Amino acid sequence: MALELLLAHADDGQPVIPEGLPMEALHFPSKPEPLDLPERLWDTSGDHDRLSRQRWGLVVPQGPRGQQLLARVCRLREHREAQQGGRPAQIYCVPPGMDGVSAANWKRTVFRDEAVSEAERPRYLLLLGDLDEVSLELQQELGTDAFVGRLTFPTDEGYDAYVDKVLRWEATEARAHRPRVIFYTALDGSDATRWGREMLIEPGVSDCRSRTTDEGRPLVEVHDIIGKAGDPSGELLARAAEPGPSVLFSLSHGAGTPRKGWPSLAQQRERQGALVLPGGQLLTAADLASRPFLPGGVWFCLACFSAGTPAPSSYTPWLRDLASTDPEAARVLAGALPKQGDRPFIAALPQTVLANPEGPLAVMGHVDLAWTSGFDDHGRGMPSRFLGVVQALLDSRRVGAAIHTLLRFFGEANSTLAVLYLREALEREAGKPCSVAPQDKAELWLRRQDLAGYVLLGDPAARLALRTEEAR
Repeated sequence: MALELLLAHADDGQPVIPEGLPMEALHFPSKPEPLDLPERLWDTSGDHDRLSRQRWGLVVPQGPRGQQLLARVCRLREHREAQQGGRPAQIYCVPPGMDGVSAANWKRTVFRDEAVSEAERPRYLLLLGDLDEVSLELQQELGTDAFVGRLTFPTDEGYDAYVDKVLRWEATEARAHRPRVIFYTALDGSDATRWGREMLIEPGVSDCRSRTTDEGRPLVEVHDIIGKAGDPSGELLARAAEPGPSVLFSLSHGAGTPRKGWPSLAQQRERQGALVLPGGQLLTAADLASRPFLPGGVWFCLACFSAGTPAPSSYTPWLRDLASTDPEAARVLAGALPKQGDRPFIAALPQTVLANPEGPLAVMGHVDLAWTSGFDDHGRGMPSRFLGVVQALLDSRRVGAAIHTLLRFFGEANSTLAVLYLREALEREAGKPCSVAPQDKAELWLRRQDLAGYVLLGDPAARLALRTEEAR
């Protein structure tokens, strides 16, 4: 098997690395920067969905910009404070541009300040602002043990529309109908989408269809859509427009750099990370700005850059070294990352659907290169890593707690990788031959990097308006 990437050229829809990268390309990955793993997990014995126990807070940029953003979500803040028994929401003002080290220091010295009671420290954290205002590194650092989401829009109206939507759905009586899940595969003939279909989507469809009541009635309404050339998105758009909250799990390539490069920075921000459909058609922000699309639902979008584009990719050093021997590697990030002086950004597609009054309450996606290693373990499918998120959403869990069922596998890979590096160092110090297979370490490194790239966009305390008993 090869290393398959869910990234395609935005102009013709062809995969950036059609044949994938050989497994040998994974030798000698650089040791990743450690993330500050949790020391305490708040009220782990309590209900993670109870804000009165877990609390909700805000993280905003320092200065006037942060105050402007706080004003845009004041009604949501008041609503969450009422849900946590009238206790005020904690507000954290952070400097822009935090790297991994400064984010870890801030978390340890400010967020975990011992002067603040553990019971008062919010586990649900809503970050406001784009990646140049509140850094991705801070979001990932906090996400190791908190339930973290982010909101950013190009205009104030986007914040207003999103807050209106959340408050409207939370004032709606929970639906009595069965929860609904839509699986969509952009089956474009590539190995990446074919393996994704076989290892992830098909097991997910089967699992959801197998869930029945004691009387044998299905608990979940399941739609399995395969996009094909000729009509790549018609059925998807029709199903996603139906009323009532749904979960959409889509698997496709994300739109990357056209073969001749992006003609402008504005077009890159508008299209990078859009869904590449069979036949090369793109599903962009403009397509979903005003039409009903998952009203009150949640979208898990598995594709490269589907949530945003970082300033440095965590794969840059590896791909740069690999390019000297494998020309395929040189094309992967060419023209995709911000140039010197440009800023990282959240993708336009999730921003647009979140601002759409008839759009979803949350989007889960990737902020870097998304590889099949997230669900492929040495050729063995591992769909449970992702399907746990779907089931948590169908159980009407808060979206921040739901995505954490995936991020805990990042913690598992991170801890195992640290153990392997330590064993290797101790054996070298003792003059013993290394017992750690380079290939095993490399594959674990890739999985660790991949899982770290999934983020939540939207209020982490949002949830589907479903009757919990019916969902379960």
